[in-house]
Amino acid sequence: MILTETFKNTVLSPVLLILLCLLGVFPLDVILPSFPALAEAFLVDPKLIAYSVSLFAFGVAVAQIVIGPLSDRVGRKRLLLGGLGISIAGAIGCLLSIDYEMFLAFRLLQAVGCGSLVLSQALVQDLYSGKQRNTMRILLTSASGVFISISPVAGAVLQQSMGWTGSFTVFIAIAVFVILLAGVILHETPVSAVRNSGVQSYLTMLRDASYVSFSLQATLAFACHFSFIVVAPLLLMEQLSLTPYECSIAFIFYGLAYVVGGAIATYLNNRVSAHAQIGMGFMLIATAGAALLIWHWVAGLTIPGLMIPMIFCTAGTTLVRPAAATQALARYPQQAGAAASLNTTLLFAGGGLAGTLIATTEHLLPMSLGVLFLSSALGGFLLLMCLKGNSMQHC
Repeated sequence: MILTETFKNTVLSPVLLILLCLLGVFPLDVILPSFPALAEAFLVDPKLIAYSVSLFAFGVAVAQIVIGPLSDRVGRKRLLLGGLGISIAGAIGCLLSIDYEMFLAFRLLQAVGCGSLVLSQALVQDLYSGKQRNTMRILLTSASGVFISISPVAGAVLQQSMGWTGSFTVFIAIAVFVILLAGVILHETPVSAVRNSGVQSYLTMLRDASYVSFSLQATLAFACHFSFIVVAPLLLMEQLSLTPYECSIAFIFYGLAYVVGGAIATYLNNRVSAHAQIGMGFMLIATAGAALLIWHWVAGLTIPGLMIPMIFCTAGTTLVRPAAATQALARYPQQAGAAASLNTTLLFAGGGLAGTLIATTEHLLPMSLGVLFLSSALGGFLLLMCLKGNSMQHC
């Protein structure tokens, strides 16, 4: 029994959490190369397919706001299994859709189910303790970055081999496997151990300066990553004239930077404090911003001048996000679901806002990215000073 539990904790639980990260990239990232095929299949303008992605993101955001605190009251396992079941039903409905309106309705149903993926962060809080939590979040941040980076290649392969149905079919297969795995290894959260949970707990967390500061640090770091993902096609394909294949290769190298950043973060996790990790991370992000601006000013936009600073930024992001998220969620161990949901909502709201703002500066993208990196680093350092201060109410 001891061996079995050890195997679950060291092998099966990390596999489950990584697969939950993988499921998150299929509905938003892997499907992107299938936009033209979807538009042709449902006889609509491609921009309407893009709207379906926005609707999906909105559905996930609303669902996770409810699912997080609800999991503190009824337990993580049943909500995760139920949510995955709903997401599978939505994906099957998309495959069977005969018109765009039907497809849109089932995409929204899939999004509601995918809101349960936010529970992966709460599960880290439930399954691990101490330094292990940050180590696992470093692993998940690295894995998520890699998955997002290789998703254009994966989407193109699935589109070529299976058509637009490929991403939905593979999503269903992975989700079914995750349900089976979660059903075997997860124990239900004892409801009696959860106190003062519910949506109202968000108000308590938003009044907690430490929780908000750590969450904002994670948001600032994520905004740098997300903004680059949003504008990368404009920079690489339109301004640098790379082919889609060459762009995909560049994204693979960007994903490898997450692996390197994760290795650095893992090494530092056992040697320095969370505050020190966050400070080092923002220093790397600031270095990336300065390098991007200087390189662009001296030599203009080049592939090395873009990707080398992004490697520094990625390493910094991988240092900041896990450490900051761990510190934020650790403040509410009995409300990990609500804490994870609010943290993730802030993360994507901030990233989406930053990405939208950067995308509007079409002819100044490298400079805008550089300014964003420097601004995020400055904001991160200011929040770090507030956290280190003795009077948080004055921050």
